Amino acid sequence: MKKLMLLVAGGVGYVLGTRAGRERYEQIKRTATRVKDDPRVQEKAAQAADLAKDKAPIVKDKVASAASTAAGAASTAAGKVTPSGGDHRSDLEDQLHPDSTARQDNPYPQGDLP
Repeated sequence: MKKLMLLVAGGVGYVLGTRAGRERYEQIKRTATRVKDDPRVQEKAAQAADLAKDKAPIVKDKVASAASTAAGAASTAAGKVTPSGGDHRSDLEDQLHPDSTARQDNPYPQGDLP
């Protein structure tokens, strides 16, 4: 999708910035219209739309499942006790302790190597 948007943006930029003038613009416009109206392109677009409609419920279920898992992980990380009995809050507090290397400006100094 990103590549398609890049190509479209590049085409628009070219058309708007071209020095060839109106004649080149009309030529590009005719070509784009011909491609858009080509029966093969229309067929592939319809196939893509049908595939998206067929896969939408599956994708919806996967997204809902992933969101549920992420929400559970977020609530666990927020300080709830995990099923294994560990407390993520205390682990986080240990990492953020002022004496912890995680809070140092440079935990890996280069000059003091043996």
